[in-house]
Amino acid sequence: MKPTPGAEPLVMGDFSRSDGARHPHHPRSYTVSDPAEIAEVLAVRPPERHTGFAGGGMECMCHEGWAPAPATPGYRRLLDPLSPEGIPARHRARWAAAAPEGLREYAAALAWGEEEPGPPRGVPPAVVFSWLGAVREEPRDAAWLLAERGPWRLLAGVATEELAWAVRETDRAGLEGAVRFFASEEFTTRHPKRRRVPDTARDLLLRHARSHRPGDLPVLERRLLRAVEDRVRRS
Repeated sequence: MKPTPGAEPLVMGDFSRSDGARHPHHPRSYTVSDPAEIAEVLAVRPPERHTGFAGGGMECMCHEGWAPAPATPGYRRLLDPLSPEGIPARHRARWAAAAPEGLREYAAALAWGEEEPGPPRGVPPAVVFSWLGAVREEPRDAAWLLAERGPWRLLAGVATEELAWAVRETDRAGLEGAVRFFASEEFTTRHPKRRRVPDTARDLLLRHARSHRPGDLPVLERRLLRAVEDRVRRS
């Protein structure tokens, strides 16, 4: 949901609980851009207070001369990563609900706080590529780390040959996700024998990167090694 005019997005820091408990997939910083959620935060956010004077007896007029007042219970509760009613939990729930069919249970487990839920069965890598590459309305909300980790963990253990077939079968969003994955450290640090990709998949990845992700192109050109084209046709 896009913010209404005058509702500037808020960049929030990690607001973990005072007892040290922290959601395992909560990012160090995230953005609140929904107008209603912005209004909630502003309604309970403590006002800034002046910290005093700068050295030499001159009043400090820069931002460093100001600091937030102690957080109120309502403010802490709203931003607590573990609070079911908090903004981070809402963002994670929205992300999980938007997952492709067959991946929602896995996404929900991550959103609830499981670090290593069991992978879903029967979901092809082509669908996971699409999940990774899908455009999100609020790409930097409190679920952005999950949006990276969730698909990544499902792809990390898949053999390169299977990933290459998935590149052929996926959609445009999937090509975006595939380029991101094949240009990632997870793939580029694989043994050279595990980085051999048939020409069809390689050309699709390079073509998409050239048009949409030029920053990834040099990495792909160096790391995607050629393999003999697999001409087995699948029904």
